[in-house]
Order: sequence, then structure tokens, then C-alpha cells
Amino acid sequence: MMSAAGFDVLCIGSVLWDVIGRSSAVMRVGSDVPGRITRLPGGVALNIAMMLARFGMKPALLSCIGRDSQGEDLMEACRHLGLETGLVYRSDDLPTDRYMAIEGANGLIAAIADAHSLEAAGARILRAFEDGRLPSPYHGLVALDGNLTLGMLSDIATSPVFAGADLRVAPASPGKADRLRPLIAHPRATLYVNLEEAGLLCQAAFTDAGAAAAGMVARGAARALVTDGGRMAAEATRGQAVLTAAPPQVMVTRVTGAGDTFMAAHIAAEARGAGRAEALAEAIHRAAVYVSGEIGT
Repeated sequence: MMSAAGFDVLCIGSVLWDVIGRSSAVMRVGSDVPGRITRLPGGVALNIAMMLARFGMKPALLSCIGRDSQGEDLMEACRHLGLETGLVYRSDDLPTDRYMAIEGANGLIAAIADAHSLEAAGARILRAFEDGRLPSPYHGLVALDGNLTLGMLSDIATSPVFAGADLRVAPASPGKADRLRPLIAHPRATLYVNLEEAGLLCQAAFTDAGAAAAGMVARGAARALVTDGGRMAAEATRGQAVLTAAPPQVMVTRVTGAGDTFMAAHIAAEARGAGRAEALAEAIHRAAVYVSGEIGT
């Protein structure tokens, strides 16, 4: 549903610069190889928003961006991408966040997320719900990422502001998956996780995505989607049979952002009225196309 402000989904979380080094070589610890280094708009919330815009939706961002030169560049880049930035909290004293990753032919080698400004800003990024720019309680579609602090995610999980929202939740990384525990019991939350993250949230070892999705629902989730790289993905909804589907085999040229693409494609498919199986298939297809390099960043 399109809001009066002209957007149909709120993307809450990290909006930052991605600094990505990519090489076609197989890499190990200590590797020193030729490649390409790029700076691109990124962060989980922003990656999801960019993909949602590609898939025909109108996203708005709720995040923290500094008033430094990198922040000004990032705001302009977001506007150029067609994203609504008027609700972003602009900080005078916090620098714009950054993420740095190294990728080789064998996948992600290492990454560091410097999202300290988002964490320091805390609830200030939600001021639009307090000053009347956004309705409260909110009943629209929300994409939420785990770069927020555990305390803030806990508050969102129990807040009447979000009690009726359609929450779509993704961890920022396996290292931050535990932060999503308060949201598992939210009656309108859909959690998008990979196999490792599902295991961490359920404190269990799963052999495949189907078992992990079922485990998430057994743990209390209303709905969960679980991916496992190039292997089978699954969707489990409370009271219904678990759905599984395998992605096509493609040449992997990049991995950073693949999970965000999967989530955005699934949200967009359902917003168009797709059923469970169709939405899962669309998300798998879009993610496979992304990692093959056929969708430009």
C-alpha cells in the first residue's frame, strides 16, 4: 500500500558505504592478489531498498547518516537511486558508517562492518514516528535489519508502534544473528536467515534449509525463510507445510548482497500478490541472477 508520502515500504537499518575488494583468484589468509576495489552505496537496509526499487517498489529509508562529506555523497547517491531520504536522521557528530569486504573466486574471505554510528544514534532514527511524519501505530511494510542494537530491536519487538506492521527481518551477519531473538515471537514478523544464522537463533545444528525453516517456526517464528548458498532454500509458515526449492547452478562472481537480493525479491513478489511457492521461486531466481553478475549494483 502506497503511503501519502509516496513510498510503500520502510527500510530501517544500516545505510553506509560498501568498500569491496574483488579478485578472480582463489584466496586464503594472507593472499595478496590483483583485483578491483569499489566504493558503492550499501548496508543491509540500503541494499534491500535498492533492490526493492529495481523490482518496482518505492522504498523510504530510516537510518543515520553523518553530515560529513561521505554522508553528503551517500545522501545524493540514495536520491539518485530513487529512494526517499527525507526521514533519515542526519547527525552532526557521528561519522557516516562503512563496510569493507574482500571477496575471491572462493567467496567471501573477510569483512568488517563499521556501523557504530547507527548503533550510537539508537532510537533517534525512529523520530518520524514521534513527530507525526509517520503514523503511529504503523501498519505498513517494514524491512528491518539486525545492525540495530539488541536493546532497540527488543523495543521494536514489543512496541505498539510496530505491533500491526508487516515486519520483514534480516540479520546483518551471523555474528549479529542473536540480536533477532526478541523478534522471533512477533506475530507479524518474517525472518530471512541463512542456515548458519538459523542454527544460532535456534541453538541447534540443521542439515538443510528445510529443517532449519521448520526449526525456526518450532522456536516460535510466525514465518521464516532460510537460504543455504547454492543449495536448497526453504520457507516455513506456522500451520502450513514447509516449502523448498533449489536454485539454478550459476557461475558465482559476487556474494555480498545476495541475501539482501533474495529478501527484496521475495517482498516485491508478495507485494504483487504472488503466493508462497511463486514468491520463493522468484526470490531464488533473482538471487542466482545477482550472484552471477547479471544485475548491476
